Amino acid sequence: MLETLSKGFRAARLKLQGKAELTEDNIADALRDVRVSLLEADVELGVVKSFLGRVKERALGEVVHTKVKRKSPMGVTLAPGDWFVKICHDELQALMGPVDTTLKLDKTPAIIMMVGLQGSGKTTTAGKLARKLMKEGKKPLLVAGDIYRPAAVDQLTVLGRKLGVPVFSIKGMKPVQLCNLAVSQAKNVGRDVVIFDTAGRLAIDNELMQELVDIKDQTKPDNILFVCDAMIGQDSVKTAAEFDKLLDFTGFVLTKLDGDARGGAALSIKEVTGKPIKFLGMGEGLGELDEFRPQGLADRILGFGDVVGLVKDFEEHIDEEEAEADAQKLLRGDFTFDDFLKQLETVQKMGSLRSLMERLPFFNDMQIPDEALDDNEITKVKATIHSMTKQERTHPDLLDDPSRRERIAKGSGRSTEDVKALYERFLQARTVMKQMGAGGLFGKGGGMPGMPGMPGMGGPTPNAPRQLSAQEKKASRAKKKAARKSRKKNRR
Repeated sequence: MLETLSKGFRAARLKLQGKAELTEDNIADALRDVRVSLLEADVELGVVKSFLGRVKERALGEVVHTKVKRKSPMGVTLAPGDWFVKICHDELQALMGPVDTTLKLDKTPAIIMMVGLQGSGKTTTAGKLARKLMKEGKKPLLVAGDIYRPAAVDQLTVLGRKLGVPVFSIKGMKPVQLCNLAVSQAKNVGRDVVIFDTAGRLAIDNELMQELVDIKDQTKPDNILFVCDAMIGQDSVKTAAEFDKLLDFTGFVLTKLDGDARGGAALSIKEVTGKPIKFLGMGEGLGELDEFRPQGLADRILGFGDVVGLVKDFEEHIDEEEAEADAQKLLRGDFTFDDFLKQLETVQKMGSLRSLMERLPFFNDMQIPDEALDDNEITKVKATIHSMTKQERTHPDLLDDPSRRERIAKGSGRSTEDVKALYERFLQARTVMKQMGAGGLFGKGGGMPGMPGMPGMGGPTPNAPRQLSAQEKKASRAKKKAARKSRKKNRR
């Protein structure tokens, strides 16, 4: 996700490393990389020009500042390149925000109308939105207003069944009349939010657009959300502007951002239409609808990750008391394959492994092979664990028997070497956790032990470093001080 955007800012940051100040020449050189990546990411040309102009103006205004105040009171040098990255971050945030992710829900029933092109994900997003509102204590009613796409009504009905939300649909009825009746039905049965899933358009179709205008005029929706596929870039922005002229919608839902390496629509859409992005659809799961945070997206584009968003996801999927109990087990060395399986399933609920890792700071600077982020690897590890007996899962040491590993390999379609590697890495991780629980983390039994990756995914565990004595520490400091003096003398 967003790789095309990120690479230009990464290249610009590298070009400014070691520069004493920001000048017109080195700024122009850095901005050239940013310009190329923005255009490759399908950001609208006018947006690219205005963004680069603002960054250049601010960066040149910071030249004197970076010369005079190069050190903070803490003694940390702040290089001109850091200022440039901060300016880019501020301007990216300004480009996408400020946003208001709230929905108007004061009226009973409040009406939310979903519009957009065919295939943009309106029906799935309607389901995701219904789930979000239910968690907030609302009682939504889904309305199957897309009578033209084959199986659209069935798709919404299946989603409604999964969520336990009623779906209003009358075969053969025109969408305008259907939506009107749905509002009356919601009042009668005590539903406080009505969500219209309208028909998608392949392009600006006058007849179908008039249908949307008629639905709006007759039902007076409180919220009109344009569902926009991030993967079609600039075209989606132009289409959104056309829809907005007729419907004056309240905001956007940007979908399929997890599958788009470009992300240009996210940067263009607010600037071109003036309407905010309210939500991001990050996957197929009904829980994968995030409130849009410009800072989080700007952080990810610049390689800072999105720790806030990651923590919110963990809070969504993990029970705090259960997690604490699991952590205690881990530190006692009681970790079993059942516990590991539960962790893997939690990770899968939160999205793809790559999308999780991308939210860690400077993920793009890490040299992590693609195969290490392949979700199929998690599936293979799960298949291996499922091929174990209940006794083997709770007593992992039984896998020391080669005949058991051979049987598990046959049952899971893996090689015996794969099963052995998983077993050995599992034991390494369990040993490390037990050492940490026994006090090794803080030096009672030596320094902090090296951490392997997740069992079955990481490498070998390095040996724990030896704790230095006070005398050795003093000698080490004296040696470093003498080396610094020698370097200064040579420079003179």
